[in-house]
Amino acid sequence: MARAKRIIALDKELVAEYVRLWDSVSINPGSGPLAGNQAIRLFQHRQRYWDAGEPIGVPWQFVAVIHMMESGQRWNRHAHNGDPLTARTVHVPRGRPPKPARPPFTWEVSMRDALKMKGLDSWDRWDVAGMLFQLERFNGWGYRLYHPETLSPYLWAGTSHYRSGKYVADGKWSPTAVSKQIGAVALLRCMRWPT
Repeated sequence: MARAKRIIALDKELVAEYVRLWDSVSINPGSGPLAGNQAIRLFQHRQRYWDAGEPIGVPWQFVAVIHMMESGQRWNRHAHNGDPLTARTVHVPRGRPPKPARPPFTWEVSMRDALKMKGLDSWDRWDVAGMLFQLERFNGWGYRLYHPETLSPYLWAGTSHYRSGKYVADGKWSPTAVSKQIGAVALLRCMRWPT
């Protein structure tokens, strides 16, 4: 029997949760140097991120964090999932960017497609709750829907709000695995967002 899909909306309860977590978070001491170094690298390319996101209303900080989270800030990888730009994506989401675009793709074409695919060109709430909602949505709702005891490491890894539990592959859960990636919140904190 297939599971019914639950719609996740940025309602008052979720806004309050994001704000409470943001206000109470700290970066783990062991993660601080790496988070700081990554934030510096992102800040160094802020103009390129601004150029990719601003024309469609997406803040450069969001674009930068997605770039780090999805491809380790590699400029030869898809923004959707880190697959090489030499072909359409093969991992989820598969087949991006769609035709008529043809490979090899530029980083800008891929990023713009990823942002539009998620409807971010029509999102206008970029406060703390809106930013965290869209970051979690970008990665997927699997933690919130199927493992609510674990806050998404995509957001919270490297902070006081995350210890263990992660998807080790698409749809494959491990309660003991620990994300080695710095989460989006630690990056945003190091980037001094919001300013």
